[in-house]
Amino acid sequence: MKRKTGQDRSITTKWRPATQAVRGGTARSEYGETSEALFLTSGYCYDRAGDAAARFAGEQEGMTYSRLQNPTVEMLEQRIALLEGAEACRTMASGMAAMTAVLLCQLQAGDHLVGGRAAFGSCRWLTDTLLPKFGIATTVVDARDPQAFLDAVRPETKVFFFETPANPTMDVADLETICAIAGERGITTVVDNAFATPALQRPMDFGADVTAYSATKMMDGQGRVLAGAVCGTEDFITNTLLPFTRNTGPTLSAFNAWVVLKGLETLDLRIHRQSESALKVATFLEGRVPRVLCPALPSHPQHALAMRQMKAGGSIFAIELDGGRTQAHGLLDALELIDISNNIGDSRSLMTHPASTTHAGVAEEKRVEMGIGEGMLRLNVGLEDADDLIDDLDQALRAVGL
Repeated sequence: MKRKTGQDRSITTKWRPATQAVRGGTARSEYGETSEALFLTSGYCYDRAGDAAARFAGEQEGMTYSRLQNPTVEMLEQRIALLEGAEACRTMASGMAAMTAVLLCQLQAGDHLVGGRAAFGSCRWLTDTLLPKFGIATTVVDARDPQAFLDAVRPETKVFFFETPANPTMDVADLETICAIAGERGITTVVDNAFATPALQRPMDFGADVTAYSATKMMDGQGRVLAGAVCGTEDFITNTLLPFTRNTGPTLSAFNAWVVLKGLETLDLRIHRQSESALKVATFLEGRVPRVLCPALPSHPQHALAMRQMKAGGSIFAIELDGGRTQAHGLLDALELIDISNNIGDSRSLMTHPASTTHAGVAEEKRVEMGIGEGMLRLNVGLEDADDLIDDLDQALRAVGL
């Protein structure tokens, strides 16, 4: 590969996803390094004052300040955009920085947003608490029902915002139908695709305008760094998102970008192996616990839809126990191999009790409305041998009488 091949879209868009994940976006320096270079710099120098003026005026290509551009970060942005099938991407310091920016950059007082009811706790805080503080009205609906989005539309509705699969209930939204409803009315669809990643699902293929990510999850995939990303058209990223981020500064560090670049090289391998293991573990649990919420299982109420939209079921699913928080915490405490952790997308298997961790900040009545009970546990299946995970869960279940 030549020095600039990785950034030549006329070439890289012809590559298949596994190749894009390894080589897309790469720009080699004059030293010809094989691995992407890590540029630890806050600023850049110019040969002439006129060059600085031209760059700030947008008349000359080049870097100006690492709050706006960094060579390592730019390589990551190009790689994610390729994988997503998007024209452009901007990365941010965390997933929630990405979610906040993608909403605030396009909404103002008097606008209205329709959001999915089942969502990560901090995303519900955005829709329920932050946006209304700025005069932005919000309505949350059951994202499993496209008609609910249509019924919630007002003349001032500007954005549909939802996750699929949703955290932690694993609700699946009909991307094509919801995006069509939005498109016919000039509403922007923003899809949080963190659970699936572009390796399993590309919302833009179904009509979504924007996808947003916690790249902390499967993209890094090894529990090392925080990162976020937003993908969309060149016009949206440059003219709507960038003015917000360049002036508010939710900047991704070059080091974190480099780590995520390394994670993307194995994304396709990891997520398919973890999906395979997750299905095996979920199948075991289906015979032992009252309810398993896993899109890959035929028992999932939206299994057929999930398999139409996704290449595999993903590495994350939830279970429900009848014994409430006491039994759920007891199972967690009895685990010997699987870690108790509120993170997901890690190469290590992790399990958490959403009602007391990721969604503890959501009012109890809203958690109930979302379908998050005291007996729910969310499991991230990692790269360990699936039989070892099953053995650990088996002994933990026996410890709580299951």
